[in-house]
Amino acid sequence: MQVINNLISNSLKFTPDGGNIDIYIQENKRNIVVSVADNGIGIPKKHHAALFDKFTSARRSGLKGEQSTGLGMSIIKAIVDWHNGNIWFESEEKKGTKFFIELPKR
Repeated sequence: MQVINNLISNSLKFTPDGGNIDIYIQENKRNIVVSVADNGIGIPKKHHAALFDKFTSARRSGLKGEQSTGLGMSIIKAIVDWHNGNIWFESEEKKGTKFFIELPKR
């Protein structure tokens, strides 16, 4: 729940008013994949490699000036790792971002 909450919160920070945030769930025999997609400002390519680092250099203020500590994405990654899952994203500036969380079924 915390992971999804943080991802939605980030989407809200970086998607202009009137934008879209979508949540998808896919299931197969072994895994469940949850994705959170937005059509916000996207993540610059130069920040992709460091996005999940603690106190990342990728941190930025939200569109309405919301501050960032640079810890949110590292916390998300840690929680997903604790559940033996994977997290990754696709992003393009000015087109949006889509995060994927893959968790094993138990």
